[in-house]
Amino acid sequence: MSAAAATLPPAPAPTSGVFAGGAHHFPVRVYFEDTDAGGIVYHANYLRFMERARSDMLRLLGISQRGALDAGEGAYAVSSLSINYRAPARLDDDLIVVSRMTGVGGATVTIAQQVLRGETLLTDGAVTVAFLSAKGRPKRQPKDWVARFTSITTGEISPQ
Repeated sequence: MSAAAATLPPAPAPTSGVFAGGAHHFPVRVYFEDTDAGGIVYHANYLRFMERARSDMLRLLGISQRGALDAGEGAYAVSSLSINYRAPARLDDDLIVVSRMTGVGGATVTIAQQVLRGETLLTDGAVTVAFLSAKGRPKRQPKDWVARFTSITTGEISPQ
């Protein structure tokens, strides 16, 4: 290790967002790469923002998607998606993706999501993900995951 590297402070961890009021809040900043030539967020990038928020929400719940995949247990895949575009986000905007679990089944989870700039709703949608086996077939989710999802959906717990 070089002397310069030894004097660097520890790298900050990426944010995973926070739970508040039974919803997950995930910050996103709009970068140039997210926009079109006019500085407006390209429509498909809202899906990326929402995906990152869902992944980090699971991480905060103590669910390791990578661990499940590596162990051959399975992985989530989007089975249904709806999205409404209400107002544009622009270059350098600070956004919040708010995610709420609205339904939990044996093999599926439905999550309602909103992208906000301050109090302005920019985009909202709902996604249903299905847990799939290594062979790509629907499979029951791990029971402890379902219990965590259900406790969030019913407002029984609000993890920090």
